[in-house]
Amino acid sequence: MAEHQGLLPSERPLRLLDEMGTPVDGSGLVMPDHRRLLEAYTSLVIGRRVNDQAGALVRQGRLAVYPSSHGQEACQTGAALALAEGDWLFPTYRDTAAVIARGVDPVEVLTLLKGDWHAGYDPYAHKVAPQATPLATQLLHAVGVAHAARLRGEDTVIMALCGDGATSEGDFHEALNFAAVFKAPVVFFVQNNEYAISVPLARQTAAPSLAHKGIGYGVPGERVDGNDAAAVLAVLERAVESARSDGGPRLVEAHTYRMQAHTNADDDTRYRDSGEVDPWTERDPLTRMEKYLKRKRVLTKAKQTEIAEAAEAVAAHMREGVARDTDPEPAELFTHVFADPTPQLNEQAAFLADELSREGN
Repeated sequence: MAEHQGLLPSERPLRLLDEMGTPVDGSGLVMPDHRRLLEAYTSLVIGRRVNDQAGALVRQGRLAVYPSSHGQEACQTGAALALAEGDWLFPTYRDTAAVIARGVDPVEVLTLLKGDWHAGYDPYAHKVAPQATPLATQLLHAVGVAHAARLRGEDTVIMALCGDGATSEGDFHEALNFAAVFKAPVVFFVQNNEYAISVPLARQTAAPSLAHKGIGYGVPGERVDGNDAAAVLAVLERAVESARSDGGPRLVEAHTYRMQAHTNADDDTRYRDSGEVDPWTERDPLTRMEKYLKRKRVLTKAKQTEIAEAAEAVAAHMREGVARDTDPEPAELFTHVFADPTPQLNEQAAFLADELSREGN
């Protein structure tokens, strides 16, 4: 039994800062230094501005859809900052802020949500996989990349993001099992925001926590306060280095909350009321970190203004880039489906070409 004790997550989510930004006992966690926390705060502010601006672009008809991570920015920030330059990030559709924090151009990130391409950026340029819309499919891809890196002897760790709803998918369990058996260096990071669209967590699982799901596969689990950016960063950095040192996977569950609707197409008032949402406003990850850094005199007024201006510059870049109309090429529908087109694809491409020629295009 003793050899399996390390698989058990903590009884309660770990944290370093309470809702007022006051340090608390982190149960063995080491507080990141002020430089890292200021970097995290900058990413939080930019992430929040990205969410707000993307929501505005949806209302203007410039984006087809946007799944906001408002209130979950500490998870986004931690996932991006915990990785080394050579590591890979495998995001979901809700992880736009994490992708941007990894260095990808915001306009290229939003290409998918504008409906132009499957992904608007080169995954290899920043080692960020395309954002995945199907639940949990990216976890299998992440494990495959991690396994390949291990076989090559590369010093690479993969951060695979998913939500609580994805843990109900078979792909999640297959990914954990394969990673554990073959010791693939993957950190499975579950952002438990309490809802799988309209389905609350209590209707998804009877497990004590989602982190406990790793036990059956021999994967160590941990729980963290997902609205405490300092704790999220500390836990994920520890998980990444553990995976890097022994080549085995880790499962981290962040307890957070989806403050806004699932997407702009969702009416969240049909399955929850404001009385449930309101208390989470006091647990805002941005204001929590802001209070701590101001108390430590790390975040000055001048620095705060500088960061806010940087966030506004990102928002302006988003507005300008997304507003640019594109001239779509219909034949590109078939270009990147298969390396060697199937007979069916060739038939469909020929049909489209014939239709376009009839229209004089």
